[in-house]
Amino acid sequence: MSYKSLLTVLTAAETATAPLAQVAALAEEFGAHADALCLGVDRTQTGYYYAGANAMVLQETLARAQEEAEAIQAGAVETLQRAGVPFATDSGVAQIADLGRHVARHARFSDLVVLGKPYGKEKRAEAEPIVESALFEGRAPVLVVPDKGEPLRRPKTVLVAWNESIEAMTAIRRSLPFLTGADLVRIAVIDPPQHGPERSDPGGMLAQMLSRHGVTCEIDVLSKTLTRVSDILNRHAADTAADLIVMGAYGHSRFREAILGGATRNMLEQAAVPVLMAH
Repeated sequence: MSYKSLLTVLTAAETATAPLAQVAALAEEFGAHADALCLGVDRTQTGYYYAGANAMVLQETLARAQEEAEAIQAGAVETLQRAGVPFATDSGVAQIADLGRHVARHARFSDLVVLGKPYGKEKRAEAEPIVESALFEGRAPVLVVPDKGEPLRRPKTVLVAWNESIEAMTAIRRSLPFLTGADLVRIAVIDPPQHGPERSDPGGMLAQMLSRHGVTCEIDVLSKTLTRVSDILNRHAADTAADLIVMGAYGHSRFREAILGGATRNMLEQAAVPVLMAH
């Protein structure tokens, strides 16, 4: 198993550097094809233009978004050409309320979606919905990369968050190309239930499954000494010099398919290394 179709979604030139460098590095590492979807975003809300707004104002907004998309695309072409990997780029304009549909359609046909962190000083309003759409509507694994640092290629140590959930197992299966190439995979189990099916051997069946793929595993049973699970995982990742964190993505919403849950959001806010998530 390998990643052969990679996708990144770019909506701002100032935040495109890290995801572009990462998708280029992975395309070279796995012999994959890199796709860059470059979108100019109309951030005005349909139906909420000020009184008296006319067609010229609306046209100017769309023209500005189109110019932004073309500038982002030019930067993506330059980066990917320099990397020497097979690639394609596409550009367009999307209203922020309709952004998810475009992202999900492209993510659905990708083995891995590479995105920048959705939180931070320079991040725009659409960054979080793009992650949500790729995960929950596109049903694709998403690799979220920090703004700084060397691009991930073949991680030596991977930290896997295991809580027996479907989401966690989905993330593990989708990360197998990374896991099989790692020197060590650490299975982190936080406060395993005393009466669950794995009570006598937490993480044991997962370690057995992965070992059959040639993965070297160690199981770390951790106490919940901090309030947030994300803080425990990030601290353990730092203590073990992990290059990548793998975990399930959790969401909830009454009005759309899903939005990021608190634990998922906290992890993406705090992680210092790339995080691979799947739902």
